Amino acid sequence: MRPGGVRSFALELARGPGGAYRGGERLCGRVLLEAAAPLRVRALVVVARGGAATHWLEGRSVGVNAVSSDYAARVEVPLSRPFLLPPADTGETTTLPPGRHEFPFSFQLPPTLVTSFEGKHGSVRYCIKATLHRPWVPARRARKVFTVIEPVDINTPALLAPQAGAREKVARSWYYNRGLVSLSAKIDRKGYTPGEVIPIFAEIDNNSTRPVLPRAAVVQTQTFMARGARKQKRAVVANLAGEPVGPGRRALWQGRALRIPPVGPSILHCRVLHVDYTLKVCVDIPGTSKLLLELPLVIGTIPLHPFSSRSSSVGSHASFLLDWGLGALPEQPEAPPEYSEVVAEEEMAASGQGPFPLLQDANMSLDGPFFAYIQEFRYRPPPLYSEEDPNPASEAMRPRCMTCSTADMHLRAHGCCWSS
Repeated sequence: MRPGGVRSFALELARGPGGAYRGGERLCGRVLLEAAAPLRVRALVVVARGGAATHWLEGRSVGVNAVSSDYAARVEVPLSRPFLLPPADTGETTTLPPGRHEFPFSFQLPPTLVTSFEGKHGSVRYCIKATLHRPWVPARRARKVFTVIEPVDINTPALLAPQAGAREKVARSWYYNRGLVSLSAKIDRKGYTPGEVIPIFAEIDNNSTRPVLPRAAVVQTQTFMARGARKQKRAVVANLAGEPVGPGRRALWQGRALRIPPVGPSILHCRVLHVDYTLKVCVDIPGTSKLLLELPLVIGTIPLHPFSSRSSSVGSHASFLLDWGLGALPEQPEAPPEYSEVVAEEEMAASGQGPFPLLQDANMSLDGPFFAYIQEFRYRPPPLYSEEDPNPASEAMRPRCMTCSTADMHLRAHGCCWSS
């Protein structure tokens, strides 16, 4: 059979180029083969593979010579066993008639995979490869790259915890102290997703003699590892600048918004490369190196749940607002209403129009809820004031003089020293 017997040999996946896979999902596709004449095939092998690789060069001087060191590392991730078409590899050839042929395949991906990544000194790639073996003819190959996104859920206690820090620095100019500059900053949580806004709460005290400029930025750090060495590359993905703070002045950021652009998620569980994010809040001091404060960030793929994490996020938000004095309680509590303003509403409740209807069973025992028994007395107005006692005490219960043992009228008439 002449080599030109194969008109086309291609590989297609069920999901398009924009579709991403997760660990544990099933990867499905098909091999498309078009033969111009009867085609003898020994085997058709389909296999999925993945891996992470790093590589960079470092030059150094040894005497008068320049030496370059080569650093490289690679981690292979087998995604599946070879998928054979036909299923049994008996070593015999199979003849395919002319025309178009489709061979479907399906793989179960491992449960844990690292997110696909392309960097300057390393990458994480996944592909599926199909190889057509024929007797006495070079193998024909087709390759397809697919994307994997590792799910990073920010709805965890560690990523919902607030992040805070404080730094200070002495401004110097020509060996003279020009004052102290202090910076403190806080954000409501550690985990965010692309498109979200980070509210930054910061306080800048400028006790120096020159104005300073506060700034904030989200920085991506790519760390590549090979042979015990590390290579890092940093890039600013989002930034903002505040207003200058004059000498002896204080500035407050009460939730300055910094939006996260569409960036890749954090990669924290790969042996040869990491992708980390930090929020850097700094103050530019003239004549002195900048005052820098770094807060760690994790960029995830699963956004904040609106209901399950509402209480934790609202609670942390309220706590750091109180810490910064932005949501303090009022100094004096509100005065209670006058009794004359409440009686009308209470009488309406007693008539059955209030939110708590009165009890219908007057002979209810005291075994039920406590709240049921106080409603009978809840809506009664206080008794009218009177100078006369409506329930006068009996003669035996009236107070007597300790000297002459007469009644209280006698005491008042004779001025005896009675004390109750």
